[in-house]
Amino acid sequence: MKVTVVGAGNVGATCADAIARWELSNEVVLLDIKEGFAEGKALDIWQTSPINLFDTRPVGSTNDYGKTA
Repeated sequence: MKVTVVGAGNVGATCADAIARWELSNEVVLLDIKEGFAEGKALDIWQTSPINLFDTRPVGSTNDYGKTA
């Protein structure tokens, strides 16, 4: 299952982080209009996976709704 969070600001990134930590899906897609912002937030979340012990894969995207399907 895949979950998409539209908006990678503080609220969106926190939601994506919680979804990843609780392993509510296999993949979390962060989507934002600011170039490179969602990708950076997704990388930040992914780098905490060894500490927080989760296998959910965060993915960041800028205006590419194709990754949400």
